[in-house]
Amino acid sequence: MSGEETDAWLELALTPKLGPAAQRKLLRAFGAPREALRASPSEIARVAGEPAAAALRSGPDSALVQRSLEWLEEDGNHLLTLADERFPQTLLETADPPLVLFVKGRIEMLEHPALAVVGSRSATARGIRDAEAFAQALSDSGLTIISGLAIGIDSAAHRGGLMGASSSIAVVGTGLDKVYPARNRELAHRLAAEGALVSEFALGTPPLPSNFPRRNRIISGLARGCLVIEAALHSGSLITARQAADQGREVFAVPGSIHSPLSKGCHWLLKQGAKLVESAQDVLEELGMASHAPGEAHHEAPPLAASASALLGAMGFEPIDLDTIYDRARVSPDIAGPILLQLELDGYVARLPGGLLQRMR
Repeated sequence: MSGEETDAWLELALTPKLGPAAQRKLLRAFGAPREALRASPSEIARVAGEPAAAALRSGPDSALVQRSLEWLEEDGNHLLTLADERFPQTLLETADPPLVLFVKGRIEMLEHPALAVVGSRSATARGIRDAEAFAQALSDSGLTIISGLAIGIDSAAHRGGLMGASSSIAVVGTGLDKVYPARNRELAHRLAAEGALVSEFALGTPPLPSNFPRRNRIISGLARGCLVIEAALHSGSLITARQAADQGREVFAVPGSIHSPLSKGCHWLLKQGAKLVESAQDVLEELGMASHAPGEAHHEAPPLAASASALLGAMGFEPIDLDTIYDRARVSPDIAGPILLQLELDGYVARLPGGLLQRMR
């Protein structure tokens, strides 16, 4: 894309009070941003309405356009437009794609198969562990993990995705020159280096409350499905899940305690027809990717020795640390260590972040 074309796309995208719907109408009518910008106010009003004509008469902040051009000159920064062949096809298929995407990081990752993983900002320790474990397993199975960089489940999903083979993408509700929340600055820097940060919002855009519901449609639109792990009723995660359903994506939910407020949203989704998820394999099977799941062979598992069965029994099905296993099974580390390693190799046990293990069968 030439410099003149980039200027025109930025001018159209950065014009205040000109939303994606009006922008797309102008593109359909005039063919390209430069022609839309050159059209007369009466032509613009006829195509997209008087508010659009008034917005274009005022035009964008020239300093912001220049700042954006300078940002694009930095290594790893990109602008994708609706006319760009690299613009994600999954987003083009949605009803409300953004005119442009600002991308920081590995732009090729937007072409990878992806899964959105979202949930509560006030997540429990169990929810955090589940989000990391699911995200890592799904990333290792070929799905890039997409979330929104919020604290709680989002952050855990990003960490898990980065630990897996297919990395992670954060879609944010600010300009890409800002990190929100600030406590996730280190995580954002890691995503920019090993994954990608994506936004439709101009540089300098603060974390306005209205930005995040709009951001959510991009999270779901980039993905083949949406997995919800812990969500209260009326939460932003349910907005993302509903948008995913509206976009024809699969919706998955992890059930929880009937007594927990953070299970209510997931249980509501399940009642509405979301797929119940107990393992990463459940997601992969629904998406037709089960054969890619690591450590999930389709042959019979080898028979377990009595010592291995005893260790599994002591573990239960919750994530557990090694010391607790030793105490419950009343066995020393030098005896349990080789048995646990073999159980892991045979797919009976999965290793989770933070030195935890979890029984899988």
